[in-house]
Amino acid sequence: MADGAKWYVIHTYSGYENAVKTSIEKFVNGRGMEDVILRIEVPLETVTEVTDSGATKEVERKVFPGYVLIKMVMSDETWHLVRNVRGVTGFVGSENKPIPLTEEEVLSMGMEKHEIEVKYAVGDHVKIVDGPLSSFTGIVEEIEPEKNRVSVMVSMFGRETPVELELDQVETIKD
Repeated sequence: MADGAKWYVIHTYSGYENAVKTSIEKFVNGRGMEDVILRIEVPLETVTEVTDSGATKEVERKVFPGYVLIKMVMSDETWHLVRNVRGVTGFVGSENKPIPLTEEEVLSMGMEKHEIEVKYAVGDHVKIVDGPLSSFTGIVEEIEPEKNRVSVMVSMFGRETPVELELDQVETIKD
C-alpha cells in the first residue's frame, strides 16, 4: 500500500508545526497506520547567527514556517485524520483535494535522496551515457557524491575539456 504514498504539504498555525507532527505521529502509532502514513517532517536548516557581542551561534530554523510535509497514501481516512489534528488548517491544494508534491520538488527540498552507486573511480575511463555529450568518452578527474557530480576530462575538437556531469550520466568502459 505504501507504493501509492506521495508527499503532501499541511498548512498549520504558525508555531504549531512540531505539535502537529507529534500529534499525527501519536495517532498513526495508536491506530496502526504506519503503512499509510510513512513520514512527517518539519524541514529545518542550520543558520549561523552573529550576536551583538560578535559571538556566533548555530540555530535551527524552520525552512517553511507554518507548513509540515507528510508522506502518505491519500484516502478519506488519512485525510480526515490529518485534517482534524489540532493546529492543522488544511492541506495545500484546492478545497478538498490536496495536491501532492512533484518528484522534482521533493528532491530539491532534500526530503528524499536517490542513492546512486558509483562504480568508477578517479582515473577510470568512462563513457557519457546521457545528455548532449552522450557517447563521448573521457577520464574521471574528480567525484563529488554529496553534490551528485563527477568531473570528466573529455577530448573535444582536439582539446582536453573538463565536463561537469551528474553521477548517473557516466559509466565505466568495459574492456
